Amino acid sequence: MISQRARDRLLQRLRDEGITDERVLAAMREVPRHLFVDEALASRAYENTALPIGYSQTISQPYIVARMSEALLEQGPLDTVLEVGTGSGYQTAVLAQLVERLYSVERISALLEVAKRRIRGLKMRNVRFKHTDGGMGLPEYGPFDGILVTAAPEGIPRALVYQLRVGGRMIIPVGARRMQVLVRVTRTPEGYDKEILERVAFVPLLGGTA
Repeated sequence: MISQRARDRLLQRLRDEGITDERVLAAMREVPRHLFVDEALASRAYENTALPIGYSQTISQPYIVARMSEALLEQGPLDTVLEVGTGSGYQTAVLAQLVERLYSVERISALLEVAKRRIRGLKMRNVRFKHTDGGMGLPEYGPFDGILVTAAPEGIPRALVYQLRVGGRMIIPVGARRMQVLVRVTRTPEGYDKEILERVAFVPLLGGTA
């Protein structure tokens, strides 16, 4: 039901929308997105659109997954990366092919368990998961070369900034639901610099666990 032609069409759409990093495009081509959505939505897996995954969460639009991955890697390869918000595990699977070590945290335990099974089924061995409040990060495993956040706080979380090494970068959506922008934060010796990349729409970053 899921043809290679559908995957190739998606990759062409990503190129048409400005994705140029061949590492990212290769990773996107390798990840079977239909395995990361409910079976009833599998026929839509290679549309360039976000889809529901339950618990008021979504699997991100492929363009956004590619754009965030590209923005994270733009200034060079990364060794140790933190993903905040495992969700379906789709962004996790793309990142796992692009970095040496990936730590992924998720606040909703039911989503995390399903994502773990998917990632392990794909034989990706460089990912470690934790059920925790993503806004707090994973300070015990930092500092990180990169952080990618898949839900939007209203402001840049200092707890995450200070888990970046100096020179490390974080890609994060910031703002209230109708006024969000994608930001690249770069840690500096004095604090951080930020660069606004584009308008986006993400679910809010919530505290606590469920």
